[in-house]
Amino acid sequence: MHIFYGLMIPFLGTVLGSACVFFMGQHINEKLQKLLLGFASGVMVAASVWSLIIPSIESSADLGRLAFLPAVIGVGLGMAFLFLLDIIIPHLHMNSEKPEGLHVKLRETTMLCLAVTLHNIPEGMAVGVVFAGLLAGNSGISLAGAFALSLGIAIQNFPEGAVVSMPLRGLGTSKLKSFAFGALSGIVEPLAAFVTLLLTGLVVPFLPYLLSFAAGAMLYVVVEELIPEASSGEHSNGGTLGFAVGFMLMMVLDVALG
Repeated sequence: MHIFYGLMIPFLGTVLGSACVFFMGQHINEKLQKLLLGFASGVMVAASVWSLIIPSIESSADLGRLAFLPAVIGVGLGMAFLFLLDIIIPHLHMNSEKPEGLHVKLRETTMLCLAVTLHNIPEGMAVGVVFAGLLAGNSGISLAGAFALSLGIAIQNFPEGAVVSMPLRGLGTSKLKSFAFGALSGIVEPLAAFVTLLLTGLVVPFLPYLLSFAAGAMLYVVVEELIPEASSGEHSNGGTLGFAVGFMLMMVLDVALG
């Protein structure tokens, strides 16, 4: 049962964040938005390093000086995977008027949700891979460490849910629909995690590669989307401060609980 809770915690963060649409206005303050985006970036970078890349290298210790190789390959493949999805899936980033991906006729609200869903995929994979490693008895992954990753992603999903639902409200969508779209954008996380767990038998032999694969996918999202959006428009230190807080918080969670 603890595995189920661990997989669902990140989704709960998105749901609670999306519920902000019921208590706040139609538009999120630009400085607050940058702060939240920076915070999410910091959490994802720290999680990529401490929860995914370092365990990947530790799991490859039998390779000696080449222990870094699976991590390097995995990060590269993870970035390539998200790059491919970025090209294929039609989506619209916040504060942007030009859609990305394949040109299809979709509503603006749908493409905004697809943009968030796109980078929730690697987060779900990351949680699934870590818990798969835990079930397989990987010595480099503890139950506390796995829950630290779930909690860290849930924390960064809270502002992410708000950043999705509130702009949708600003486009004229009802509060209930805005909440629903925001919450559903995060459902891909537990789904991706469950699929990964179902494939545990296949995952374990490639665990070092898959851990770093998830890290590479998350880092792609940070560099391609979150940081540029946190730095767009009028210059502000909010995004940088948010990044610092998110990074330190996730680092503390992983080291203290891992």
